[in-house]
Amino acid sequence: MPRHRGRYDASNPRPYELSRSRVESFIRCPACFWLDRAAGVKFPGLPGFNLNTNTDTLLKRDFDACRGRGPHPLMERHGLGHLRPFEHEDVGKWADSLHFGRTPEHFNTVHAPTNILFGGGLDDVWENPATGELHIVDYKSTAQLGRNPWRLDERFIAPPKDPDKPDWKAGYRRQMDMYQWVMRRKGFAVSDTGYFVYVDGQHIGIDGMIDPADPSRAVMEFQAAILPYHGDDGWVESALFEVKRCLEEERCPEHGEGCEYGEFLEGVRGVE
Repeated sequence: MPRHRGRYDASNPRPYELSRSRVESFIRCPACFWLDRAAGVKFPGLPGFNLNTNTDTLLKRDFDACRGRGPHPLMERHGLGHLRPFEHEDVGKWADSLHFGRTPEHFNTVHAPTNILFGGGLDDVWENPATGELHIVDYKSTAQLGRNPWRLDERFIAPPKDPDKPDWKAGYRRQMDMYQWVMRRKGFAVSDTGYFVYVDGQHIGIDGMIDPADPSRAVMEFQAAILPYHGDDGWVESALFEVKRCLEEERCPEHGEGCEYGEFLEGVRGVE
């Protein structure tokens, strides 16, 4: 039978494929999620972040070079010499976010109570060979443009101390929680501690990026760091139940607080 993906069809008995990013969109705004998945409304497209994709590709090559053998030098620099990139026959499939639901060997799990096939694309996973425990790893790239950039440590991904300030990294933390949940359901022992491998494009004190010896080449310098995060996947299953209820609603729910699309539509109604 054809896979059940795209617009939700309540009459289709196949597990409904739902990616981590779709669940994140539901958390941010149930209305936008419902319009997209239940009503089939196509939202305006966004440009691809090709530079970010390229840094992910290169970081994967860095850690592939020592996969299954020992720690990468960056891991040793951050006191993680007891870990190593995990060697597994399905690592390549786990990273395939565009086709996460293709086979059970991809990074997914079927949640039977909701009949949702839930998953995504996993950047990396590290192993403690002494215990067999796994650590979920996510690659992130950024470029801080201010004169006083934040230090790349745990505070960089932590919630803001001021509750009135936007929590820009909340989605990153939820992603780690969700991927820990999926990996556990695939039968692996998974540590609550995950790691963000961050590369931060530098500009302070740097004269430029074009190579004077070969002007056809340009190089951007990055600072690299590993940021630990203590995950909590206790909320994930309940979120899937909420997602399923939303999919089966006959009417569009309210837009989430701060939803830009909701604010735009409200503004349009005001003009009309």
